[in-house]
Amino acid sequence: MPVLGIVCEYNPFHEGHSRMIRAVKTKAGEPCGVICVMGGNFMQRGEPAVFSKHARAEAAVLCGADVVFELPLPWAVSSAEGFARGAVGLLGSLGTVTHIGFGSESGEVGPLAEAAEALAEPSTDAKIKYWLDEGLPFAPARQKALREVAGDLALIVEKPNNILAVEYIKALNSQKLPISPLTVGRFGAEHDEPGGGRICSAAYLRSLIFKKSDISGYVPKAAAEIYDREIREGRGPVGFYEIEAAVISRLRTRSAREFNDLPDASGGLGLRMHKAAVSGPTIEAILSEAKTKRYTAARIRRVMICAALGIKPEMSAGTPPYARLLACSGPGRELLRAIKEKSVIPIITKPAKAGKTAGSISKLFYLEAAATDLYVLGFPAREQRRGASEWRASPVIVSSRRKTPGGL
Repeated sequence: MPVLGIVCEYNPFHEGHSRMIRAVKTKAGEPCGVICVMGGNFMQRGEPAVFSKHARAEAAVLCGADVVFELPLPWAVSSAEGFARGAVGLLGSLGTVTHIGFGSESGEVGPLAEAAEALAEPSTDAKIKYWLDEGLPFAPARQKALREVAGDLALIVEKPNNILAVEYIKALNSQKLPISPLTVGRFGAEHDEPGGGRICSAAYLRSLIFKKSDISGYVPKAAAEIYDREIREGRGPVGFYEIEAAVISRLRTRSAREFNDLPDASGGLGLRMHKAAVSGPTIEAILSEAKTKRYTAARIRRVMICAALGIKPEMSAGTPPYARLLACSGPGRELLRAIKEKSVIPIITKPAKAGKTAGSISKLFYLEAAATDLYVLGFPAREQRRGASEWRASPVIVSSRRKTPGGL
């Protein structure tokens, strides 16, 4: 049976995601298992997730996924390259994934694979560095370099989903993984655009959620019920505004040297961030003061989160040393058994045990726990803001009739 890996954030899960899962399953060949590697409580664009990782994983399993693992924090808030390397590496380590599926503006693997090969050329790296030294932001520098090497193929990396798709293929190639890439044309709206019909962007949905508008027309019914429950019980939505004071207080304890040593803070960005954090009264003010043509808002937000949580560059080196289970379907339990037999990294279902493990696994879990302690401060209900919740959280097990925590 083919096993499909999907890298995701599902922030939140919506109809476009549901259609994408069905489309890539058809390409892989059914019956087909679906394993998701999902960012946790903080996203690749440097923002807190609108709902917690366990709630989003539960929604994913109710709407088409079989097993959902967490992408550990240092990779989840990394650049596109680090994000893809970590997620693809985790999928490869499970020993069961035969295909990786993703949406793209291209809709075809061929051009994406060509762009991935061209970007992996040493000469391309040298050209990117040249344009960065000339003062260009990374994305335009990469595009100029790729145009010099591969002509119109550079148009591929103009679109956000194509960029991630190329990085997934680069990661497959560099890690020499026996996993076949599959892509489908992206459903619905572009990033940050409303779209039309039942499919709109996740960013637009988040804006509706914060406005307390009804999103049931844009998300599967099962997912809508999860989101309604989280809101009703005071566990969301969460955004930067909700954790603003806590984040700024942490930023102001960091020295200029600590900012300079953060991931992706090179080229003077660390010093700009430190200066902005010392005086900025709000996160928006800090972003505004630090932002230039060279530094995108997403990059600045990532640096901000890394500063608040104490994430260091070496933490996202290589690939994750474990796979932490967030949610599993009834049918997915059989797939999970196969994963446990074949995986070359530990499968973590009990965080408390992981915290007692020696080495990098324990360190990453303590980092994850600290991130969750910050995240829950954004919950509307004060009684839901208890600390150390990471150590008590069990995987969500979903069946067609009922949901039970733990049991693995």
